[in-house]
Amino acid sequence: MKEVIAIVRMNKMNETKAALTEAGIDAFFAHEAQSRGLGFVNRKLVKGAEEGFEEAAALLGEKGKLYPKRMLTVVVDDAEVKEVIEAIIGSNRTGKPGDGKIFVLPVGNAVRVRTGETGSASIG
Repeated sequence: MKEVIAIVRMNKMNETKAALTEAGIDAFFAHEAQSRGLGFVNRKLVKGAEEGFEEAAALLGEKGKLYPKRMLTVVVDDAEVKEVIEAIIGSNRTGKPGDGKIFVLPVGNAVRVRTGETGSASIG
């Protein structure tokens, strides 16, 4: 089993849900999140602001701000990971900074609380 974590734009959530459903993935978690990418920060300005240079802090302006996002978490069998990733990319890629990130992590086990089922049976 794998956990697929995706950070996506807020305005892409409906498309993402539809793409996951079309891929046969109906169960997932969605959380409100805030983030920023590396492209939004000029490290020289940050360093100057940290050293107390007011001009650097003023130039940072909105660049250091966090942007609203959605964080999706999907736990699937290994065989479904590629399809989940393709669905997320297909519904979120604009070609512009801020399209998001996808992380894939191993899951040792899962347990459905209601029934006590474990492993793949608990996520299907």
